[in-house]
Amino acid sequence: MLLAVIAACEIGFWVVLGAGLVARYVLRRPRLGAALLICVPLVDLVLLVATALDLRRGATANVSHGLAAAYLGFSVAFGHSMVRWADQRFAHRFAGGPPPVRPPRYGRARVRHEWREWGKGLLGWAIACALLGAGIRYVGDAARTQELWGWIRNLTLAIVIWLVAFPVWETIFPRRPKP
Repeated sequence: MLLAVIAACEIGFWVVLGAGLVARYVLRRPRLGAALLICVPLVDLVLLVATALDLRRGATANVSHGLAAAYLGFSVAFGHSMVRWADQRFAHRFAGGPPPVRPPRYGRARVRHEWREWGKGLLGWAIACALLGAGIRYVGDAARTQELWGWIRNLTLAIVIWLVAFPVWETIFPRRPKP
C-alpha cells in the first residue's frame, strides 16, 4: 500500500508542478501559478503522514518505508532545483523566455557544479537518515525497524560513492574541451 502512496506522490508532484506552470505561463495567471507551486511540498507531507500512520498501526518497516524516507529527503533537497529546471523550460517554450541554463561542461565552473549538486545530495541524505532514525525511534522495536538501519547504511554508501565518482573525481581530473 505504501508503495502506491509513494508512486501517487511522485505523480502528484509532477501534476501540481505542471498545473502551476500551465497557470503561470499558458493561462497567464501568475498568482494562481505561484499558489499551485507553493502546494508542491504538500505532496511530501502526504507521504510523511502516510508513512507515520503505517508504522503507528504496527507495520514492520520494509523497503517501502525506507524508500519513503529517501524520497522525502531527496525531494526536499532537490525539489527547488527541479521546480527551477521545469520553470526555465516552460518559460522558454510558452512565454518566450531565454533558453534554459545548462550546467557547465568544463573547468572550475564544472567542479563547482559537481560539488553543489553533491551538497544537495548530502542534504537529501541527512534528511532521509534523520527520517529513518526518527522512524526507528518512533517504533521503538529493533525487530520491526531492522530494514530502516539497512537503508541508512545503503544511503551512506551511495553518498560516499557519489562523492568520489563526481566532485572528487572532477576536482582531481577536470574535464577539458576537446581540441
